[in-house]
Amino acid sequence: MNKQIYNLLLADDDEDDCTFFKEALDDLSFPVTLVTVNDGVELMGFLDEKAINNLPDILFLDLNMPRKNGYECLTEIKEIEELKELPVIVFSTSLDMEIVNTMYDKGALYYIRKPGDFSKLKQVIANALQITSENNFKKPERENFILQP
Repeated sequence: MNKQIYNLLLADDDEDDCTFFKEALDDLSFPVTLVTVNDGVELMGFLDEKAINNLPDILFLDLNMPRKNGYECLTEIKEIEELKELPVIVFSTSLDMEIVNTMYDKGALYYIRKPGDFSKLKQVIANALQITSENNFKKPERENFILQP
């Protein structure tokens, strides 16, 4: 990774998933900071506050959240000039290919199906951070859109 510290934002309403994500990052010893928000409305409010000069480097976005879901958030993010370049990695329990294709078309950078196993979670987060950095946050071809542990 070519940056000193990466600022990550996790939007997920599942408290356990947020805890596991943070623990995985801690175990990986990547140079990151992590902020979490618990639903889409909170996410958009957070991004609105940070839009001028302090956006996260990567947003990990759950699709199934209350008040405003991940699909709605991604659509809104990509329509806002100050946010549209924000790298968004969809982080969801679903692996419905129709949804995956829609997320690709809407501008997500990668798609990760949440693994149930902690070691696989660590591996897929490490892969996401590494490949995102190596590719300079460039969107991959569709066949490389889904990241596996």
